Amino acid sequence: MFRSAIAAFALVLMSAPMASAAPSTNPADMPAGTWVVDKTHASLIARVRHMGLSAYTVRFTDFDAAYVYDPKAPAASKVTATFQAASLDTGNTKFNGEFADKFLDAAANPTITFVSTAITPGEGNSGTMTGDLTFRGVTRPVTLDVIFEGYASGLGGQRSGFSARGVIKRSDFGSTFLLRPPLAMVGDEVELILELEFVKK
Repeated sequence: MFRSAIAAFALVLMSAPMASAAPSTNPADMPAGTWVVDKTHASLIARVRHMGLSAYTVRFTDFDAAYVYDPKAPAASKVTATFQAASLDTGNTKFNGEFADKFLDAAANPTITFVSTAITPGEGNSGTMTGDLTFRGVTRPVTLDVIFEGYASGLGGQRSGFSARGVIKRSDFGSTFLLRPPLAMVGDEVELILELEFVKK
């Protein structure tokens, strides 16, 4: 009976789906096609100085992003993203709507967009991406430092991951609430932190 149990256990192991292999950080291994963001494994965080004392942190909860990729021409990849300004989450529901309107002009300009214009590969799996960022009805070029975290295929399907960092000045987009004296409480520079997973369509 013991041998029968061992045989049955071995059969279960052999028939179970294989776990995903370690992600490849070689962009050439990622298949061509359109990739869309997995919203359950993605975050967009913004940090700004508050009274010079802390990096006040918020995030957006409603967004979409996608990119079109060709391993033969990775620098030609096109990235697009949209964020709903009203989805700003400060961690305090009492202030979410007020901050979205006063800092982002969410009522008049509900959608924030990003469209890439250039991708420059760097050393290893890093590079930079420049694009047009639009919010409050103003469009300005921004540059993000990007790391390709890897590509994997397995139980979760075909997936890719990226990290990105960048800094913008909110005054460049007309956001000056609590920036000027006498109530200069919130800084001008905003750090953007993106952690994104994508799935292949």
